[in-house]
Amino acid sequence: MLLVTTTSLEGHPVRQYLGIVSGEAILGANIFRDFFAGIRDIVGGRSAAYEEELRKAKQIAMDEMSQQARDLGADAVLAVDLDYETISVGQGGGMLMVSASGTAVKLG
Repeated sequence: MLLVTTTSLEGHPVRQYLGIVSGEAILGANIFRDFFAGIRDIVGGRSAAYEEELRKAKQIAMDEMSQQARDLGADAVLAVDLDYETISVGQGGGMLMVSASGTAVKLG
């Protein structure tokens, strides 16, 4: 499945628009990892734990969106947009949400 952020593919005309497809992933962040990530961020380092969680959530959201497109018989998803949000859930807890959306198409 071809996933692109552009609204068209050079040399591949769109034969049919199949609709909007999306995928979401919400992952909980471990409280100890949050604490140590905060310390690393304070001293200017990178937070490998958060970066890995972001990568996982992004992949899950894109896989889910791709599967929706496949189910519609699409060849590609155009205008892919990724959104990242954090959701607070009480003291010291949080969740990470990534959503992916785009337009499923059949190419000519």
